[in-house]
Amino acid sequence: MQAERVLAEHRRFLECLERPEEVQHDLLRDMLERNADTSFGREHGLASVRTLDELRRAVPIRTHEAMMPWIERAMAGEPKVLTTDDPVVYFSSSGSTGREKHIPITRTYMQRTFLPFYHASFAPLLRALPQAPASPGGVLNLWQDPTSPITRTPQGRPHIGASQVDYRKFGEDSAVGLGNNAEWSRIPEALAGDDPWERSYYKLRLAAEQDIRVVIGVNPAMVAGLPYQLRRMWPRLVDDIRAGTLGGHRHSTPNPERAEQIEEYAKTFGTVHPYHLWPHLAAVFVWNSGLARSYLPRVRETYGPGVRLFPAPIASCEGPAAVPVDGHPHGAPLYLPGCVYEFAPAERPVTAGSETLSATEVEEGRDYHLVLSHVGGLYRCAVTDVVTVVGRVGRTPRIEYAGRDVARSAAGERLTEAVALRALRAACDDTGAELRNATFRLRPEDEGTGPRYQIAVAFAGPPVPELGAALDRRLSRECPGYAPGRESGAIGPVEVITVHPDAFLREWERAARAGQRPPRIKDRVFLPDEERWARIVATAQEVAA
Repeated sequence: MQAERVLAEHRRFLECLERPEEVQHDLLRDMLERNADTSFGREHGLASVRTLDELRRAVPIRTHEAMMPWIERAMAGEPKVLTTDDPVVYFSSSGSTGREKHIPITRTYMQRTFLPFYHASFAPLLRALPQAPASPGGVLNLWQDPTSPITRTPQGRPHIGASQVDYRKFGEDSAVGLGNNAEWSRIPEALAGDDPWERSYYKLRLAAEQDIRVVIGVNPAMVAGLPYQLRRMWPRLVDDIRAGTLGGHRHSTPNPERAEQIEEYAKTFGTVHPYHLWPHLAAVFVWNSGLARSYLPRVRETYGPGVRLFPAPIASCEGPAAVPVDGHPHGAPLYLPGCVYEFAPAERPVTAGSETLSATEVEEGRDYHLVLSHVGGLYRCAVTDVVTVVGRVGRTPRIEYAGRDVARSAAGERLTEAVALRALRAACDDTGAELRNATFRLRPEDEGTGPRYQIAVAFAGPPVPELGAALDRRLSRECPGYAPGRESGAIGPVEVITVHPDAFLREWERAARAGQRPPRIKDRVFLPDEERWARIVATAQEVAA
């Protein structure tokens, strides 16, 4: 990754922040000019669309699932369905429902939207640590793994995560991003199997003998998982380093001195932390909103007292959303050159006919469904994320990821992830509780006298008995309909279940061992299945014992 390109893309972005209307209008015009003569464009009359209002009248809001009939035609080989140029790959994501997404990625989209967004996002990090790209062996990229096994569509196109992209397919000089040009970061072909847990160990093993200065994590669950993995696997790490092996194969010169050093750390401190391996570590690049806001401060301590957290950009597999420009810990301004953005108030579910606001019409402090359109073939696509407007940079909204578009209701209230997280953070502030992680569940009536919200909490310190009552009060303030439900007895008081400190990390390991690539294993405010809930709360028995 060239620092000059990173800074140039970031400067281009900064120049947009005072003129959002002009940038969004130009982007809409370019998108329509390029793709009006497609099947989708002709069906919706895009050739006559000139303004955002006209686009609203011509195209209903759709989710990715509702756009699948057109995407499936493109996947089957039909040309010019959504875009003039055919998709090269399809991005995958499990999404909130667990069903795989197929996001078409064209060369035009990659070159004009994704790569400029990707490069611009590293500018704050490179300004603070300009030597980072000059020493590829000093950057551990946990997120990107272009050599991991891929799946394909029936027509043979790669169906992959954004972290698996080989950028050379889009005209780039390198296949990979920051940190992955180092020879040691590549998993040997003989070991490059389809076991994500082993692959993540191999990357840790190869990095353990390096002077790592920067960790690229992006997904906070991976950043929290690395110290856990190190605690679990340091004896194996020591054996491999001592013997110069990797997965049972000779890989490098035996290094007994380094092995003994790591072993000594374990004897002295009872375990091995990242800062033991990498005392010069200075930065971790990671999403730091959502649930991660509650647990990353404690996780950061295991990386080193002087380590800075640099916010990763806000995005979904459907498209980019925001790029950091300053020291704001959680929010970033909209990436105006990337997508035409619309916002639907999150108090209600988003529908095909939901009224939307433009980037300059949103209100600070409110939650919104994000709706985007871009040159890659998505038109008024409602992503599964909710964002909160937390300010402005110039005349451009600064947004924060607030949670997935998931809600629960026991008695007419609509408890969204965004509201649940806001109440949880406030309750922690009220009580001094510190978390390793947490997840909510609406307990069904058949498990007790009536519905109530339960929250499984892995505390970072001693359990805080007052958290349940504090959370109940905060939900009454934050969630319309919750207080009347409590007063009428239709909703029972919040129940806090204290689980093992490693309960969520064990689930992370379980998912990786089951075949999920770590970049896809994410925090869940509301768990999508009862089996995971049962495993997590079962660890409460260990706490009690």
